[in-house]
Amino acid sequence: MPDALTLTWRQYRLERRMFWRNPSAAFFNFVLPLLFLIGGGAILHGNQSDLNKLVPAIAGMSVMSTTFTALAYNIVFLRERGVLKRIRGTPLPTGSYFGGVAANAVTNTALQIAIVVLAGRIFFGIGWPRHWGELIVFVAVGVVCLAALGVAFAHAIPNFESTAAYVNAVFLPVVFVSFYVFDTKHAPVFLRNVAEALPLKPLIDGLSGAIGPRRQPRRARGDRTVGRVRPVVRRARLLVGAARRVGSQLPGSNRRPHPPRRKRT
Repeated sequence: MPDALTLTWRQYRLERRMFWRNPSAAFFNFVLPLLFLIGGGAILHGNQSDLNKLVPAIAGMSVMSTTFTALAYNIVFLRERGVLKRIRGTPLPTGSYFGGVAANAVTNTALQIAIVVLAGRIFFGIGWPRHWGELIVFVAVGVVCLAALGVAFAHAIPNFESTAAYVNAVFLPVVFVSFYVFDTKHAPVFLRNVAEALPLKPLIDGLSGAIGPRRQPRRARGDRTVGRVRPVVRRARLLVGAARRVGSQLPGSNRRPHPPRRKRT
């Protein structure tokens, strides 16, 4: 176990170095959500009620971009380059490798949430999150669910050249529909049903309750947290299963599995 943890830590350090050496990855993980935050803040300047909705919405988008989008890109790239197969022939345990990859995604999410919360505090007068426990719970649940969805969705992407088209065809509509339904009470019923069927809208609701200014009794907050966590997990599980079924039907998905490693004598 200590050796596996040491290898996971080394893989994590390698993933961090590779991340900062990739300008496009840094842009989509950090700069793009901040551009949305700055643009939305400039448009909604002076309207504190809308700003209170903007910050948790951008925080939810940040969780999705650093987990779902990043892992979908990475898994497809590693699969098409043959890295995932070659790892089976190395002394590095598979769990340690994916543990380092997952820890890298978690670190990016934590940094992005910290930046968004700090920007909301300094520039938009949101204040510090009143319920840090709820914030940690919803970020953790969002990371697990959206990361699993990103890995599963990678099965539905046939090759790396089409990764951007596949990922953006999911990421952008989900973000815009979830933002629109979260921001207005007059959204059409069919759009509201679509948004409620996706994990991002319940995640934004949970982050809004954690970051927002309203105070509630401790018991009411606990019931609300449980009630909002369940929809995120439920929708993510359904979408993960759907992505796997779609990926299993694609050409080339029925390849023979890699032969197991032979034990060294």
